[in-house]
Amino acid sequence: MTSTTSDQDLFAGQGEEPAEGTVYTAMGGDWDDIVTEQHDRGDERIVVNMGPQHPSTHGVLRLILELDGETVTELRSSIGHLHTGIEKNTEFRTWTQAVAFITRADYVMPLHNELAYVLSVEKLLEIEDQITERTKIIRVMMAEWMRIASHLVALGTGGMELGATTIMTVGFREREKIMDVFEAITGLRMNHAYIRPGGVANDLPDHGLQLLKDTLKSIKKQMPELSKLANANPIVKSRLVGVGHLDLTACMALGVTGPILRAAGYDYDLRKALPYSGYEDYEFDIPVRDEGDSYARFRNRIDEMWESVRIIDQCVARLEETQGQRVMIDDPKIAWPAQLSIGSDGQGNSNEHLKHIMGQSMESLIHHFKLVTEGFRVPPGQAYVPTESAKGELGAHVVSDGGTKPFRVHLRDPSFHHLQALPALSEGGMIADVVVNIATIDPVLGGVDR
Repeated sequence: MTSTTSDQDLFAGQGEEPAEGTVYTAMGGDWDDIVTEQHDRGDERIVVNMGPQHPSTHGVLRLILELDGETVTELRSSIGHLHTGIEKNTEFRTWTQAVAFITRADYVMPLHNELAYVLSVEKLLEIEDQITERTKIIRVMMAEWMRIASHLVALGTGGMELGATTIMTVGFREREKIMDVFEAITGLRMNHAYIRPGGVANDLPDHGLQLLKDTLKSIKKQMPELSKLANANPIVKSRLVGVGHLDLTACMALGVTGPILRAAGYDYDLRKALPYSGYEDYEFDIPVRDEGDSYARFRNRIDEMWESVRIIDQCVARLEETQGQRVMIDDPKIAWPAQLSIGSDGQGNSNEHLKHIMGQSMESLIHHFKLVTEGFRVPPGQAYVPTESAKGELGAHVVSDGGTKPFRVHLRDPSFHHLQALPALSEGGMIADVVVNIATIDPVLGGVDR
């Protein structure tokens, strides 16, 4: 750890005025030495640690706050405490097995992680035009359910952190219904590994369409309760309106995307700007507000959930029209060989498939074994497909050396970029507003420390 203080700004450009006050130069190690140096200065400012176990830091995040009374004069984010190693682990698994790691990055929106990764792999394989229509519809539908579920967590935990526990209970009540849909279709409530190169793991169960219709009906009926609780609530507005202002210029400079960018007045949405999975064929609007404060970010997420409901309505109608279509590419060299089905005993291979490979065709059994254990080869190259996740631009930069395992996978996670905005949101404000700012940018540290 090297840490020095001086009145010379080593990072000022040629011709630039140096920063006012004491300049800190810190490299490596921890912030403890900085705290000690600040203490030795002997002024009235204090350094406070928020986290890494503070309940309002959305995971293992540490914030170092320098305070003048209750006013935040400086904020530093300290990340890297989660140690997941997700990206590195993918280098030791096949292209399909890697999905089980990628889904665990931002664990609040696992299906968005899977979709970004799989689209990049399919681009390397040059099979994008072979993905069936039904597969694309299912992917879009699952992504929009995931968007609603993620926003409900953002709004619910944000409300809880402000003391509005009713917003939290309503948000999580509605999210549970979506978790039931995920469990019925994928066999799991979280970390699904459902979207795979070439398609999805399995089609909808027999009662899938009816379950989707019933859940949509319930969500449409109950979701307005969130708006009634919060939109015109004078206490909520007093905590959010004018707090954590981030204008469009700052958003562009800091790489901010998603609901935060749209709350600052820019109608940028990758589902419209660079459509993928057939999003160009769906009718939906992009909610935009220009206030750029915490209240605008809160309201924008509520509006976005209603647009997701519109898209899911269209998906259900299209799923009815495409019943019987394949949900995996028709290429035995790539397609996952297992015929998965959801039954009373959970998820597993269908009895018909097991009977075929175990008792009728030695060649099918060998192919199944080789493809599952060794995987398929991906041509050398690199690809990046950006997607519009619940939090903003999420993409996977995937590199292949021609083998059966990724050479490198790097996720462009929106939470990582949005944490850069915390100083701009918080410095000059009250310490109580730091919690508001964290809540309304909605970071998840699983995606940051990947």
